[in-house]
Amino acid sequence: MGVISWIILGLIAGWLAGFFVNKPTSGMLQNLALGVIGAVVGGFLASSVFGTGVTGINIWSIIVSVVGAVVVVWLYNTFINRA
Repeated sequence: MGVISWIILGLIAGWLAGFFVNKPTSGMLQNLALGVIGAVVGGFLASSVFGTGVTGINIWSIIVSVVGAVVVVWLYNTFINRA
């Protein structure tokens, strides 16, 4: 999967993760950046556990990316952004 696909998928995941976590961070841009990181983390974890990670822009990849983004945003809010 190309870098552009990772970025697009990460942006979608970050946007959705902002709704799921529902805690204020520094804003939408931060959620989008954390979403890109979460997409990478989710793809790595899914490929380790299931043997298939992010394979392109499809439903499976969006689910994996959103789960990774939710985890990253939640961890950020829990440990970094203690407000």
